[in-house]
Amino acid sequence: MSTNAHDDRNAAITPALLAWYDHSHRDFPWRIAPGSGLKGVRPNPYHVWLSEIMLQQTTVQAVRPYFLLFVERWPDVTALADADDEDIMKAWAGLGYYSRARNLKKCAESIARQYNGQFPDSEDVLKSLPGIGDYTAAAICAIAFNRHASVVDGNIERVIARLKKLTTPLPAAKPQIKEEMSRLTPTDRPGDFAQAMMDLGATICTPKRPACSRCPISGHCRVSGSPEVERFPFKAPKKQRPVRRGAAFVAVAPDGAVLVRRRIPTGLLGGMTEVPTSKWTAGQDGALGVEAAPFADNWRMAGTIKHVFTHFELRLDVYRADLAIKTNVEESWWSAKADLMQEALPTVMKKAIAIALKPV
Repeated sequence: MSTNAHDDRNAAITPALLAWYDHSHRDFPWRIAPGSGLKGVRPNPYHVWLSEIMLQQTTVQAVRPYFLLFVERWPDVTALADADDEDIMKAWAGLGYYSRARNLKKCAESIARQYNGQFPDSEDVLKSLPGIGDYTAAAICAIAFNRHASVVDGNIERVIARLKKLTTPLPAAKPQIKEEMSRLTPTDRPGDFAQAMMDLGATICTPKRPACSRCPISGHCRVSGSPEVERFPFKAPKKQRPVRRGAAFVAVAPDGAVLVRRRIPTGLLGGMTEVPTSKWTAGQDGALGVEAAPFADNWRMAGTIKHVFTHFELRLDVYRADLAIKTNVEESWWSAKADLMQEALPTVMKKAIAIALKPV
């Protein structure tokens, strides 16, 4: 295709997609109405940043209640910076990828202290802050500040790979996709365009069975309606996840309280609450059996749970002990039955507790 033909196609794609977005956009609590930027109205940068961090590797349906909870408890970045670390981890519990929550707090502190609570509007400056990478920096600049930035998430990768029929597999295709997105992004509505591309990928140009007949830019797509559309984007073969083993120990006091402790601040699930476990990591198995228990007692096997992390699968043998008296255990505390699920428990620990407390 000639350069002129390429430019002509792009020139038709952008307005068609924006027109579709104006009447078919998804409504989220962190968004404002399409076209507002042309009237000088901007979304709250704090809301954009918070939602983008939460949405990383998480579904919109899962994020919505967490977002609403956070903005109610901490209505601006300064309030979040002043919040207690443990309160943030508790509010984040269940959302996964807990390093995001730790970096969220660090980033809020940086913005509150270094930038007087005002979000920078430069991609380079944003990328220097904890937890903000290329995508998030571009999204904040485009959506919150109406800057021309090339925003590329998983949905946008899929849309562009199909639109341009890119045969280079991911992740090698990322630079080309970013360049194509930059060409398509208009200078007057960059935030709306980025969100339009996201919505298109989420609702029409889906991984399986895309609705090409309803796509507003299908006439410009090089694989629209083709039997091979689902092959795009091409992806390099994934490595098989290793399986790690370990043991978890749920000690139950006579009043129903459960013994818990806090994980070290860094690393996997850092700073979160857990029941005692053997020393498993992403790179090695932990000990199995009651010899790994935090203290001797009448431990019984309650079952085995499986939990999939990004880079490995964990299988935990879960043991339960019903104690005759509530004793003190170093660097641990007893969480009352009514308060247990309000602790900063990651999903894997909720699974372990659930199987241990399941009625026999």
